[in-house]
Amino acid sequence: MKVYLTVVDTMADWEVGYLTAELHSRRFFANPLAPFELVKAGLTHAPIRTMGGMDISPDVRLHEIALQAGDLLVLPGAEVWGEPELAPVLAFARHTVEHGHNVAAICGATIGLAQMGVLDDYDHTSNDPGYLKDTCPGYAGAARYRNEPAVRDRNLITATGLAPLEFAHEVFKLLDVMRPETLEAWLQLHRTREPRWFHALVASMGADSAA
Repeated sequence: MKVYLTVVDTMADWEVGYLTAELHSRRFFANPLAPFELVKAGLTHAPIRTMGGMDISPDVRLHEIALQAGDLLVLPGAEVWGEPELAPVLAFARHTVEHGHNVAAICGATIGLAQMGVLDDYDHTSNDPGYLKDTCPGYAGAARYRNEPAVRDRNLITATGLAPLEFAHEVFKLLDVMRPETLEAWLQLHRTREPRWFHALVASMGADSAA
């Protein structure tokens, strides 16, 4: 299984922080040795600079990707999703969804998907339904908009930019890399910061260490 993180200039670092930390470290995976790879994908091999000023070099170019069953394409928020140079990325994402592969988009990337008509046939969320209507003239998915932090409908996950935690939670559920009790404890610990959820998280790992 592979998760392809699309990296573009002005990428919102924090929107995928929970996600990348756990996928890279595998510290809460049910099976840390399971075949799995987190891959950074870009339009070129040239480094991008995130909104936080971090330089990231893509591992592969998007046109080199051959998605397999169970793989996931992640589209983080950025300030450039409306720019012409990102059209190939959105076209690839649309093709990915239409062919039954998994896509997860947050914040500005959901607006890009709306512009491509991807959201019309899926339950979804974004930063604001009115903004989607105003900025995406062809958007016809208003009836399927959900005022929720993150929404999964079949092979598509969408999230508001204010919900990086819920976004990661939905992705982990889709990938099925954590035990259900581990994922619930992980979510509640970050939501509530209550010590009991840390203990539940440790207990869910059995003999494994949570650190």
